[in-house]
Amino acid sequence: MNSAQIKLNLFRKLDSLDETKLEEAYGILMNFFNQDLVETEWNKLSIAQQQGLIDAGNELDTTNGIEHKLIIEKYKQKYA
Repeated sequence: MNSAQIKLNLFRKLDSLDETKLEEAYGILMNFFNQDLVETEWNKLSIAQQQGLIDAGNELDTTNGIEHKLIIEKYKQKYA
């Protein structure tokens, strides 16, 4: 498969994704394109920081998180 075929295949796969999957794929690709060849930002974090991010991601996956605007409203009422 030559580079033109690879690009076309990738485009077709990306074009067929729903919005959520497309955003996820975009994030993965941007991380790939922006990674530091010597040391990634991830590796610069401590083990505790890495585990905290992993735990937070897992919690979001299982609970769907809390909508940003709800959190903002809560703290506006509390501190305003």
